[in-house]
Amino acid sequence: MQAKSPFGFRASAFFRPSGFGLRISSALSLLAMCATLSVTAASNEVRLITLDPGHFHAGLVQKFMYPQVSPVVHVYAPAGSDLDEHLKRIEGFNTRADQPTRWEEKVYTGPDFLKRMLAEKAGNVVVLAGNNARKTEYIDRSVAAGFNVLADKPMAITPADFKLLQKAFRRAAANKVLLYDIMTERYEITSIIQRELSRMPDLFGTMEQGTPEQPAIVMESVHHFFKEVAGKPLTRPAWFYDVRQQGESVPDVGTHLVDTVQWICFPDQALDWRKDIKVLNARHWSTKLTPEQFKRSTGLDHYPDYFKKDIGPDGALEIYANGEVAYALRGIQAKVTALWKFEAPPGAGDTLYALVRGTRCQLLIKQGAEQNYKPALYVQNSSPTAAADFEQTLRLAINRLSATWPGLDLKPAGAGWEVIIPDKYRVGHEQHFAQVTEKFLRYLADGTLPDWEVPNMIAKYYTSTEAYRLSHRQR
Repeated sequence: MQAKSPFGFRASAFFRPSGFGLRISSALSLLAMCATLSVTAASNEVRLITLDPGHFHAGLVQKFMYPQVSPVVHVYAPAGSDLDEHLKRIEGFNTRADQPTRWEEKVYTGPDFLKRMLAEKAGNVVVLAGNNARKTEYIDRSVAAGFNVLADKPMAITPADFKLLQKAFRRAAANKVLLYDIMTERYEITSIIQRELSRMPDLFGTMEQGTPEQPAIVMESVHHFFKEVAGKPLTRPAWFYDVRQQGESVPDVGTHLVDTVQWICFPDQALDWRKDIKVLNARHWSTKLTPEQFKRSTGLDHYPDYFKKDIGPDGALEIYANGEVAYALRGIQAKVTALWKFEAPPGAGDTLYALVRGTRCQLLIKQGAEQNYKPALYVQNSSPTAAADFEQTLRLAINRLSATWPGLDLKPAGAGWEVIIPDKYRVGHEQHFAQVTEKFLRYLADGTLPDWEVPNMIAKYYTSTEAYRLSHRQR
């Protein structure tokens, strides 16, 4: 009889590398080349459950295969286009010419899909990425039933959800299961190098405190409704444009930015949302989506009835898809802005602007036309240090980082310097999901998360949902 770990895994008598391992070797080699964390094959078998997938991120978790993960994935969801699109995406991964996967999807579509999932216990890790109106409930009920949960952001989109999420974390701890969200921005190489340079006092100094008018750290992202995923135009579900179901911009995509602020300012330190965060103000505003754009994105000729109060006099759908929040994190002033447009310019995609102010230098990420829409990192001297001395300090810093990321270099950029990052480290957004999943699998094997992760997830969702509350109060 096989033993069971406290986390619901069945300890296998042996690992079977001959078939499964060979099929994923090329995928893992690619990720290793990109300086991702390699995953040692574990004897425990992870069995995935996908619950009510409605967002393409649910599929991206399965873009590659993993030696710890069974190829059989149980899917519990209502029948409909959300499920159909998810299964088509997995089938696309299985049938692609380059590094095909071999997932076997076992699907249940009855109206009692959630109850059935909780009762059958067909797996030990629930993957959540879909309509956010019920996501926090799904999280809470899953961990209460003894499942580990890997959830796409956001895990909470309103203050009420935040309270339920706190309860879910308490339940996860009591049941000795892991609850973790997918933060892909931590795996973007430009952000990683920015963070590493901010941890070098001889170059960066210390973090500025900043003011509300001139924050010490500024994050701004621009996302697009119409885009390509896995080489094909993405069909959005209609509910994606309903902020009551998807979430407004700061509680949704803004969670990446809030996470990055915490990750840079206080690396590997636990934050207390009650003491360390003061949300000062927040606002939100709409992006208009014409009927033609809505049809192009969703394939639907008409707006569903739940959009009636969101349609303006010109017939366009007004989506509160833009937001901004200003807050203090242990006294450091931060501002986060999340914006949505319909479609990116040719050759472009989602973009990031990230400014971090130190007492000795500023670290700036830009991703506009000047950078060919690829994130570029700039270092600007903000201290009295002579230019030649600053250059020497910066080059020493880059040399230290080159031990981990060979090929880093510098070139002059106006009054500062651009950090040259080889393309081999730019694996792209879709590959980042594999990197997050690998890290989560390591945590599962260890049986624990780093001690700062849970308090910082709670701090993050407090910040984003408090921004929601303040923006609605000011509306």
